[in-house]
Parts: sequence; structure tokens; C-alpha cells
Amino acid sequence: MPIRPLAPECAGTGRPHGLRSVSSAAPAAADRRPRWLAALVIVLTAALAGRAAAAELQPFQVSYAWVWHGAPVAVSTIELTHRQGDIWAYTSSTKPRGIGRLYPMRPHLQSIMRINAQGVQPLHFVATGSGRNHDADVDFDWDSGHITGLYEGAHVDLPIQPGVQDDLSVQIALLVQLLGGGTPDKALEINKDAVREYDYRREGEQMLNTALGPIDTIVYEIHHAGSPRTTRFWCAPSKGFIPMQVQQRRLDRVEWTLRIRSLAIH
Repeated sequence: MPIRPLAPECAGTGRPHGLRSVSSAAPAAADRRPRWLAALVIVLTAALAGRAAAAELQPFQVSYAWVWHGAPVAVSTIELTHRQGDIWAYTSSTKPRGIGRLYPMRPHLQSIMRINAQGVQPLHFVATGSGRNHDADVDFDWDSGHITGLYEGAHVDLPIQPGVQDDLSVQIALLVQLLGGGTPDKALEINKDAVREYDYRREGEQMLNTALGPIDTIVYEIHHAGSPRTTRFWCAPSKGFIPMQVQQRRLDRVEWTLRIRSLAIH
């Protein structure tokens, strides 16, 4: 569940996000966030299973422990709520733990989205708590076909591409597609004043030992062409495909891991 870091980020990296990357002992590591959740880094085509899939989507609250090079640095709490009609809200908050307390960042993100026959359509994305250069306030006007606002210091004025998502809605687009029996292929996500494309690949199946007990998962990998980083998601079919674990690697080296702590499906 895509992730805002607790520490400053570097330019030109991907992110999983509902999650945005957390701080590390070295500030640069926090920037290496795939877009998710996520770096839990994610859009999926507009051929999502619209209303039927949305009917299967249930509100939930999940928390994850962030581990950087074996050390706990933060805890993220993510919540999906149904407002009314086809309007949903997805919120992510991250608080430091352990050495993460050395950094002042407290990322808080929210995406208001519409889920209907056209798929998942973000309406308004806000990110605060990571410093002015990393905050965002972006509107998606599907009637006029434009995206406008401010994203990590960049003024945004873009035409809407079918299937485009923000840092959080991309995660729900993934869940909706999986719930509808689809297979992730491509993801389009806003990245400052541009849109970046990511490729999905199914890696296989794995039984994962978690804080919730042993759970069968399907592993997906997301990657942006030309980037040395990849992000893997361990999605659990028995839990509505909510990821039990997210992990980012740079080449063959693990940079950080996100592990589930608790889950409540309402």
C-alpha cells in the first residue's frame, strides 16, 4: 500500500506508497520509495471490474512496521473508508519508531476517489507532514480532463490519462482489479508534473509467516523501466488481496521491508 518518507528524499526514484517510504539511518534511503501499497509503487488500466468489484471492496484498517537494514524505523497505519455512493477515502499516517525518531517527518496522506464502472478515479490527493518540498495538494477533474495543483514543489497542470492514479488510489486500483479477477499489468501514476508508467509481473506464490499467522500470498513485482529498484508485494487472497509484506530492492540488495502488524476488515 505505494509511502511518504520521514526523512528527505532524492529525485528520480519510484515509490510504492498508502505507504510512502520511511526514514532510514541515512536520509537518502528514505527517498527510495517505490509507488504502491505501493514504495505499499502503482495504474492499472481503466478496464477494472467497476461496480461489481467495488461491491466486493470492504473498508479496512491495517498497520505495518517499517524495517530498514534490519532496524525498525516507523509504523504506518492505513485506512479505507466508504463515504457515500461511489465515493471512498483512503488515508495513511506514519509515525517514527526506534532510530526513526531522529527525524521530524510525520507523513499524512489522503486520497478521495470515485469507484464506478470506469474504475478507480482519484478526485483529490493531499500529502502533509514531510516538509514543504514533499507535500502535495492535487485535484483530478474528470469532467474537464485535467489534473491541477502542487506536487512536491512542482506545479501540476496535466491532461488526465485513462487509468492515472495518485500515490494512494493506485493501491486501491490494484485491490479492485485483483478482487475482480484481473491480473495487474501496467500502472500509471502522477509523479510531480508528469505521469510515470510501471510494469507489474507475477512472481509466484508463497506462504508467508506474519504477525497474523501463516498466510498464503501471491507475489507481484512492480518496476519502472530504467530504474535499478524493484518493489515486491505479497498479496493475500484470503484477506481481500491486502499486502502482508512489501519490500524494495536495489539490484540484489534489500533497502527496506514493510511487514503487517494488524488488520481489521469492517
